[in-house]
Amino acid sequence: MIDTQSLIASYFTDLADLLSSVPAAEVETLVDRLQKAWDNDRHVILMGNGGSSSTVSHIVADLQKNVYLHAGRALKTICLTDSAPLITAWGNDTRYDNVFAGQIDCWAKPGDLVIAVSGSGNSPNIIEGIKAANRLGATTFGLAGFKGGKLKETAQECIVVYCDNMQKIEDVHMSILHAAFLALMERLPQAASA
Repeated sequence: MIDTQSLIASYFTDLADLLSSVPAAEVETLVDRLQKAWDNDRHVILMGNGGSSSTVSHIVADLQKNVYLHAGRALKTICLTDSAPLITAWGNDTRYDNVFAGQIDCWAKPGDLVIAVSGSGNSPNIIEGIKAANRLGATTFGLAGFKGGKLKETAQECIVVYCDNMQKIEDVHMSILHAAFLALMERLPQAASA
């Protein structure tokens, strides 16, 4: 019989070990990129598949609304996975590998920040989106798992969670984004009305 409590305790122990191994300097680089986007009134564009799509959708709420309420000016943040009609239209009318690249072509400009989150680091639509962003002169930043996959090679900068368990990778990715958000908030000026 499975010892459920031991399994749960092991999960949390492994997760704590993974979190403690995330290089703070690499997360600080992400904070630098977010601050530069805010300073220069540029867009932050996020994309991910499956569980990673909910991660990027979630962090938009922090980066857009909370930055606005704190600093009096929004960080212009958009999640490319939040429109099911748009994603399915791109997938149906072109190909699924193009669901993010098509949107990147619409939104990304030089100086924008494009963040891609992929547990495997090998999702073709993520890689095509990053390629499009690189071509358009955006800054690209990846969060990957396993050994980084193609995302590590394609994004200009990438934090890799060296683990082969997707749930733990996704937990660490969310923590990285939350830590970057909180660090950004500490750097930004506080609006007089906040």
